[in-house]
Amino acid sequence: MPGIGVIVNVGAVLAGTAVGLLFGRLIAERFRVIAFAGIGLATTVIGASMSLSGLAALGDDGLGSYAALVLVGSLVLGALSGEALRIEHGLERFGQALQRLAYRAPVLAPGRAEQPGEKGHTLVEGFVTASLLFCVGAMTILGSIQDGLGDPSLLYLKALLDGIASVALATTLGAGVGLSVIPILVIQGGIALGASSVEPFMTEAVIHAIQMTGGALILAIGLDLTGIKRLPVGNMLPGILIAALLAAVLT
Repeated sequence: MPGIGVIVNVGAVLAGTAVGLLFGRLIAERFRVIAFAGIGLATTVIGASMSLSGLAALGDDGLGSYAALVLVGSLVLGALSGEALRIEHGLERFGQALQRLAYRAPVLAPGRAEQPGEKGHTLVEGFVTASLLFCVGAMTILGSIQDGLGDPSLLYLKALLDGIASVALATTLGAGVGLSVIPILVIQGGIALGASSVEPFMTEAVIHAIQMTGGALILAIGLDLTGIKRLPVGNMLPGILIAALLAAVLT
């Protein structure tokens, strides 16, 4: 059934968040901090590997050394476009609206410091971080397209990865992680519904361009999770579309 992969992905994130919330309080803060650092490091490595692999493949598709220019151009133009549209600001405002609603439901209330030195996290932080992590990258786009065409296998794999990540994220960032299912439904569900019209444009070069730019954004998320540097990844999201368009035109 088309769309079943999106449903499974949503269920995995909700289940992982529930497990993280149930058992997160049993884990000491120092263990949560080191686990979170491990997630950030793994995300950084995966993003770098994905981006470099896509960059090399795009060069083999006929762009050669110009593939690097596509990466730079898509990220810069995408960041400028996203800043003009204030995408990340919109995500944060939506998260803040959800947080105001959460105060009416104690189970969804933002994390609060319970031990000396323990840091409380807002629902907004969990929502924005998880939404970007789960909705950025080639697997999101390609998996949703395949799911819309009747093959949910790639989204099943993504659901497994997102479910595991949501357990770890929820132990530190709280219930906001579970609310990331809203953009997952909107973005992946929307792509799955329009899969038949998008499929003819998904050439090898376009797929590799999406992989290259999406991987770079996942790398940026990893830098944020490790505490090295926070970049406005939400504002850079248009770069994925721009990279796909440039690859389609230039190859």
